Amino acid sequence: MSILIIYLERLKTNKCSICKRKDAVYHQKHSGLYLCKSDFIKNIERRVRRTINKHNLLKETDRIAIGVSGGKDSLTLLNILYKIEKKFKKSKLIAVMIDEGIKGYREEAIELAIKMTEKLGVPLEIFSFKELYGYTLDEMVKIAKEETDQGPAPCSYCGTLRRRSLNYAAKKVNANKLATAHNLDDESQTVLMNVLRSDINRIGRAGPYTRNLKDVFVPKIKPMREILEKEIVLYAYYNDIPFHSVECPYAPISFRSDIRNFLNKMEYQRAGIKYALLRSGDKIRKLHTDSQPIYECIKCNEPSTSKICKVCKMFDEIGITIKRLKY
Repeated sequence: MSILIIYLERLKTNKCSICKRKDAVYHQKHSGLYLCKSDFIKNIERRVRRTINKHNLLKETDRIAIGVSGGKDSLTLLNILYKIEKKFKKSKLIAVMIDEGIKGYREEAIELAIKMTEKLGVPLEIFSFKELYGYTLDEMVKIAKEETDQGPAPCSYCGTLRRRSLNYAAKKVNANKLATAHNLDDESQTVLMNVLRSDINRIGRAGPYTRNLKDVFVPKIKPMREILEKEIVLYAYYNDIPFHSVECPYAPISFRSDIRNFLNKMEYQRAGIKYALLRSGDKIRKLHTDSQPIYECIKCNEPSTSKICKVCKMFDEIGITIKRLKY
């Protein structure tokens, strides 16, 4: 936070490009704008609304499940969607949270999510890996290390199971949309990661709106996909949104962490490169014609693009059987 204060002090010599009166608190390099506190907040909220309208992400009668983690991204998304949706009396927001079971990490985040949802009057439902699958993430990682030399990276387990869990949670609260807090940093990292993995199909299936395939996936939307991570930090700061800022203990060993560091360096040297990657991903998606069939996994009965789903394949490797989800 001290670095943020120093940054704000340095900007005080510049006036806001919009109101021309107040001191700027943020320099938006890709647009060249200097923004004061109030115009910065308006800018972020306007860009989120623009993304929603541009891609037709929401309707007035939607029942929206918001995936919250207690971090800056998800609580900022909750705050912005609350402001937007309170104007539409027929819409409904429900926060859903996944507790992976990471000791010493998730507890504070749960408390912050509870406080924020209570403040806004938004219901919160919490689902845990232990409850859903019979194991915490910590337990899965321990077993993987015992059964194999290394096993899949913890983020492989977590990411795959979190996606399944969020879809399950959205179904359980009868939502017809699932909003996730993916930001521009997340999206640009994903594009580059999949290019380096030569997985163009995955880029093709991504985007601001993931449709309901064969009535098995709740449509997923990403209203903040054009907002930089640093802008979200500043938005949370100026809106007094307390958030969990401790990094996941498993994050530093992930492939995404390496890509994040690389892109942050590139963005610093060449502002706008993250937007360029996002646009490239969108162009690939429009050209993408591959339509993979959806199967029912022969082991767990969950939807999958192969006869045996990725979850079951991962756990077969370490010799454990997870619980089937009960709908």
